[in-house]
Amino acid sequence: MLGDTTSGDAPLGGGAGDRPGRRALILVENLSVPFDRRVWQECTTLRDAGWDVHVICPRGGKRDTEAEAVVDGVRIHRYPLRAATGGPAGYLREYGAALWHTARLARRVGPVDVVHACNPPDLLFLPALWLKRRGARFVFDQHDLIPELYLSRFGRGKDLLYRAVCALERMTYRAADVVIATNESYKDVAVRRGGRRPDDVFVVRSAPATDRFQPVPAEPELKRGKPHLLCYLGVMGPQDGVDYALRALAKLRDEVGRTDWHAVFIGSGDAFEAMLQLSRSLGLDEQVEFTGRIPDADLVRYLSTADVCLSPDPRNPLNDVSTMNKVLEYMAMGRPIVSFDLREARVSAGDAALYAPANDEAAFAGLVARLLDDPDERARMGKIGQERVTGQFSWRNSQTALLAAYAAACRNHTPVSAGASVRAGSKAGPKQGEGRAVER
Repeated sequence: MLGDTTSGDAPLGGGAGDRPGRRALILVENLSVPFDRRVWQECTTLRDAGWDVHVICPRGGKRDTEAEAVVDGVRIHRYPLRAATGGPAGYLREYGAALWHTARLARRVGPVDVVHACNPPDLLFLPALWLKRRGARFVFDQHDLIPELYLSRFGRGKDLLYRAVCALERMTYRAADVVIATNESYKDVAVRRGGRRPDDVFVVRSAPATDRFQPVPAEPELKRGKPHLLCYLGVMGPQDGVDYALRALAKLRDEVGRTDWHAVFIGSGDAFEAMLQLSRSLGLDEQVEFTGRIPDADLVRYLSTADVCLSPDPRNPLNDVSTMNKVLEYMAMGRPIVSFDLREARVSAGDAALYAPANDEAAFAGLVARLLDDPDERARMGKIGQERVTGQFSWRNSQTALLAAYAAACRNHTPVSAGASVRAGSKAGPKQGEGRAVER
């Protein structure tokens, strides 16, 4: 996640936030803020439109560690949270603690006009309902389809827990005044499965902050003596396909006969150690480098040097309909992409990517080799990607949709938070937040 401000567009107006005293409370559970780039872009967009923005989220591990912070005018309230381990039971413990802290901090924040809950999990409708009974409007920002996530991550089929997460999703849809979807596939689910009117669902696509994703001169030394550099950027969880990428690279070496590349995997996650072990077992230690999470400047150096970027998310119920942030970030940097053939990957990347048949690692390796042999094609695809990110998929368009969602939520709504921002502002705030590394 790059940068602590929205893209270089001028402040926006014309929404419900133009009226003084409007307060929004954004609830996040799975990442800290401003570490969560999408949520931070939403925060700064609302701030620029005149909203007094508060956020409740967990503390980060190495950054975003203060209990409270005011960052660029956004007040952030953080709570300690231990990430889940041990399967579904671990998630129940994590989510229970998060709900308790969220409710505690929401009482401290006081009256708000909009409560904006970002899943996962589909449990944040509970504190949102408490605030709604006190006059707030509820905006549900659906970052993930939790039933599909459950099927893709745990492989338990449509068991009792699956039916439970479906029920929680239905309750969240029912409680919301407005739904924000990250793409048209998610909007279709909100309408078809959630019973929402199309006019109450707003597509706010995630988009990279293009003023932060600026290429720099390539650094050949990052290729470790090889002619080509391959890059993966992203979370490393069980459903993210890093294992597919590693097996594809082993095939690139063993079946295609290509050893003229070095690969770097940037990011972390709960599958990180397993991916290190898999790389060793495939004999890729000399050609594959795992950096973990790295600062923004280093991320840009690697992507600027990369010849091909990898998006190995396998086709499953979640990935096929989800927008992958890494795809958009590769495009912002003008890098050609190899991806599996997923519905929303094609929507995002178009001709900026080559698509292997779903989950076919040999075909994925073959497409990487094809791009390594064709610098003109790589340049053409990179240009297409940059044009898409600065055009139809720019954050500017998403800003407009976000403010439209808030205007719809607040239509005919009398502000309930008059004076609350004054009271909150009278408290001594913590020091200004500092820059941070990329979230991966």
